Amino acid sequence: MREDDARKLDHATLEALRIRAVQRVQEGESPEVVAHVFGIGRTAIYRWLADYRRGGWGALKARPLFGRPPKLDGEKLRWLYKIVVEKNPLQLKFEFALWTREMVGTLTKRQFNVTLAANSVGRLLAQLGITCQKPLHRAIERNQSLVQQWLDKDYPAIKALAKKHGADVYFGDAAHIRSDHHAGRTWGAKGKTPIVQSTGARHGMSLISAVTARGQMRFMIIDKGSVNADAFIGFLKRLIKNAEREIFLSVDRASTHRAKKVSAFVQTLSGKLRLFFLPPYSPDRNPDELVWKHLRADTVGRMVVTSKDDFARKVRRAMRALQNNARKVASFFQKPSLRYAA
Repeated sequence: MREDDARKLDHATLEALRIRAVQRVQEGESPEVVAHVFGIGRTAIYRWLADYRRGGWGALKARPLFGRPPKLDGEKLRWLYKIVVEKNPLQLKFEFALWTREMVGTLTKRQFNVTLAANSVGRLLAQLGITCQKPLHRAIERNQSLVQQWLDKDYPAIKALAKKHGADVYFGDAAHIRSDHHAGRTWGAKGKTPIVQSTGARHGMSLISAVTARGQMRFMIIDKGSVNADAFIGFLKRLIKNAEREIFLSVDRASTHRAKKVSAFVQTLSGKLRLFFLPPYSPDRNPDELVWKHLRADTVGRMVVTSKDDFARKVRRAMRALQNNARKVASFFQKPSLRYAA
């Protein structure tokens, strides 16, 4: 339905269409997507949002509006939405990289000479379906063209080769967890922060793991030291032990994984295991990263640790429980950025 088609609707139908469209934006959908779904023009959806901001739900009635025109009309809202959603504040010469209400207020003053208080900016952003979120941080060294090449060419070729050879495709990674890493929240009386007691000693543990889209998971705990080339080779030996199929393992480009002794070891395996390397600085393309998120944020990071032995037991128990939960492991591959590997 084009914008001029919407004008031909009877008043009741047009009112319902306006309200439903604005509600969808309020619930967090993009105005552009809502316009496409409802078959209306982008100009119309932003004008309706401006009307709503001016007079609430009553302003969406199919009748003339009276009173002062809004400070920000539909075109201005459309511009503001695209800037906040698509641009980094640094691109607009701001000092910080995160959007704040104050910065958006400065933006409207700079662009439209319209002054908005911080709470008014907050309401405006909410009305546009823009929510305050914890951002993902990405290395500036990352080359997006290499990531796209991995998605479009490199990994599809690996997947096709694995199918040809009947190989299992694993994604692997190493991590370090500390006993003083705490995650999660708890309920408590207002103004009185709850206290959870645990050991003040700091204990650490290094691990290596690998997962497949079918829900298989292998892991190894490094009791002493960090994950070096020798430890990685030890993990590879475990991975191929009793394996009935070839193994294709994708890992990041850490020096441990690319060490000469690792390469030499892989050469001795006569094709039983092949190593592939993800694009640089691309942890978001490695499903095995969610193993560490599960360990740090969802399980051990929420537990009380009383000693080094207690810490080790809880890490091992959490990893074994995950290893036995194939459905959970397979679900890691359903995250939007990881579905390519499913």
